[in-house]
Amino acid sequence: MGFAAAMAGRLRSLTTRVLYGAARDEMAVEIKSKAEIEKMRTTCRLAASVLEFIEPHVVPGVTTGELDRLCHDYIVKHGAYPSPLNYKGFPKSICTSVNEVICHGIPGNRALKAGDIINLDITTTLDGYFGDCSDMFVVGGGTTPEVEKLIDVTRESLWLGIAEVAPGKQIGDIGAAISEFAGKRHGYGVVEAFCGHGIGREFHMPPQVSHVGKRGVGLRMKPGMTFTIEPMINLGTKHCDVLGDGWTAVTQDKKWSAQAEHTVLVTEHGHEVLTLRERGYRPKWAS
Repeated sequence: MGFAAAMAGRLRSLTTRVLYGAARDEMAVEIKSKAEIEKMRTTCRLAASVLEFIEPHVVPGVTTGELDRLCHDYIVKHGAYPSPLNYKGFPKSICTSVNEVICHGIPGNRALKAGDIINLDITTTLDGYFGDCSDMFVVGGGTTPEVEKLIDVTRESLWLGIAEVAPGKQIGDIGAAISEFAGKRHGYGVVEAFCGHGIGREFHMPPQVSHVGKRGVGLRMKPGMTFTIEPMINLGTKHCDVLGDGWTAVTQDKKWSAQAEHTVLVTEHGHEVLTLRERGYRPKWAS
């Protein structure tokens, strides 16, 4: 039994590993109206603002549970719902993935230490629509050059994937750009067990957006599609294990991992990054 099939029941992941054929995807992909796109913009702006809000609180000594509480209160205060809470049994409002945790870390009593890295994954539900984003934070302001490079490459990988989004291009182009850069050029492990996903009136919808792909393969993008791109890049092996809580995915070799995520809209002439924030990373070359 392959990895995806063997783990599917246990992962019950926020980024599903279900594989769709391109034809089935095209039939199922939600093409949003102008009104629906505006709702997506609103919920995505809120999700991005949570990352802005929480950044000064990511300091040595804070617990991941406290970060969860702060984000939960902020989201509710702004009239929205923290989408992960009770989603398929997930017990908290955000995901907090520290060091060797690839994704879906459950907030709790863990206190962060200077030099740790943490991915905060935020999803909001507002007026019936979902917005999803995540980013990396370095606790205490500094870590090793090796880890700094990992984070830089992960963020650049995300934007290289975003650059492939345009009408008529194919989903495989996104994964190809990411894996060519992070995997082939830099030698990192590009996680295949989790992927990006369509998003809108549901948390997870077609299409599935793999971060390892072939150019010219897969669903053709059309204006009005919205989906996430969220590469998970490891210092070592691409393979992961899931802990006994059924959610927390960690690298098999316990080397550290980084992730970055945006929700993207396919426009008539290219793309729009719906979760872009003022202080978020954006390469100088990006349009």
